[in-house]
Amino acid sequence: MKRNKEHTGGLFRLLAVHVVLFTLTLLAITAVVLVAWGAALANLYRLPDWDALLASDALREGNYDALRRYTGGSGDAAVYGGGTLLWSSADDFDAQPGEDTLALVRPYEEDSAVEAYATESADGEPRTLVLRRTYAEDGTESVQAAALDGAHRVVWGSLGDGHTSYTQAEYEYLTDTRFDGGHLARADFTGADGKSYTVLLRETLPGEAEALRLYGLTRRIWLLFVPLYLADAGLFIWWLRRRIARPLRKLNDAVAAQAAGHSVRVGDCGGPREIRRIAESFDRFADRLDASEAERRRLDAGRQKLIADISHDLKTPVTVICAGVDAVCDSKVPPEDVPRALRVIRQRADTLARLVDTFHEYSKTEHPDFTLHCERTDVCEFVREYLAAKYDEISMAGFSLEPDIPDAPIFCLVDRLQFTRALDNLFSNALRHNRLGTVLFADVAEENGAAVIRVADNGEGIPPARRAHIFEPFVTGDDARSSPGSGLGLSITRRIVERHGGTVELAARTAPGRTTEFVITLPLAGEEE
Repeated sequence: MKRNKEHTGGLFRLLAVHVVLFTLTLLAITAVVLVAWGAALANLYRLPDWDALLASDALREGNYDALRRYTGGSGDAAVYGGGTLLWSSADDFDAQPGEDTLALVRPYEEDSAVEAYATESADGEPRTLVLRRTYAEDGTESVQAAALDGAHRVVWGSLGDGHTSYTQAEYEYLTDTRFDGGHLARADFTGADGKSYTVLLRETLPGEAEALRLYGLTRRIWLLFVPLYLADAGLFIWWLRRRIARPLRKLNDAVAAQAAGHSVRVGDCGGPREIRRIAESFDRFADRLDASEAERRRLDAGRQKLIADISHDLKTPVTVICAGVDAVCDSKVPPEDVPRALRVIRQRADTLARLVDTFHEYSKTEHPDFTLHCERTDVCEFVREYLAAKYDEISMAGFSLEPDIPDAPIFCLVDRLQFTRALDNLFSNALRHNRLGTVLFADVAEENGAAVIRVADNGEGIPPARRAHIFEPFVTGDDARSSPGSGLGLSITRRIVERHGGTVELAARTAPGRTTEFVITLPLAGEEE
């Protein structure tokens, strides 16, 4: 039977691994989404690096597009020359604000702030109070103040820039209200051509509307987990189905085929260890079922042969007896031949009685309730007594006997009656199937901790085709059953020896001068037995 390959663990391990992998996959998906979203937010809120921008060679060399790398996600820059826009990272910078207007923007290196407050004059005219706060490195603060009317004219104070009035654009650059939500700073630099340029630095923080938009987008981003989860779950379900459902389906097909009467094998079905073990058990069960079916057919054939053999063995003497009785009763036998006819009938009746006795002994030894009455016996002495009682029969049949029995006792548990019957069957076969003058051998020895009895002869021997089946019921000298005997003697002998805990076999190789040799092996009996 082909065994499944050990390439997969158990079902619990498979499920546990897939649960862990499924969880890790979900965590990985979550991490990727969070990292991507975090990177997007970080880029959106990434602060500009104005110091690096002002120190870069790209600014002085006029490679302004390279300045975008410093603006971050919330900054923009614009380069002006002579008050005219030369380059900007955004489209909403003024094209020509003028140098005077740009000069009103807070210098980048100066720590200052301009504040504007709406107020009224004593006569109710609208006024704007503008304060410029400058902070020194020692922590002191200086304040410049000016009051502007509705036309942005200075009606009181000064901001130190020399202006007595401001245009709308100048006012917006001054008060840092030119760009909604953006804070401006100015830095002057000298380009590679030796000319003076101005760069405006604008930093814009998201307003409330932008924050709400981002919050709403964050809520929607989590909706991506629904399709991602379903895709991940579907992938693992498909994989588990492939690893579990396919071998189960293969196993179920094999069971269904077996139930329909077809002999099939599952083989290497794959899948977890438990499923593969079930498949292997199924294959073993199928093998045993096939063997059982073959044995059943063999027993049926043997039973039919048994019935045919019994019928044949009984039919012949019964036929002779019936024919002889009918001949005597119908006066077909002359009066002087009646005694001879009766003797023939008697002989056939004796044969029939012996057959019936043999059938009875065979059925008795094959019955589960067949028991022995064993006693501790010296096998050597037992065989001597048996041969002494058998000697006259052997001699009168024209055979000779050569025993080889040691003087030292060999004790075994033996049922004397049944074991005598076993030896009778062996010697009767030797006398029945050999010519006059054949030598019979009877040896007893102790070998390998057991008693060994050998019954042999130097006669014609057993045909090779019959040797393998010699202990089966109704096996005789030829298939036509023309030889005398029922063919049950050796079967009875084997059953009796086996019930003694021993074995009987036909030796494959005999000693020199012997053609047939039966070897009986019996276990030794201990002192307490």
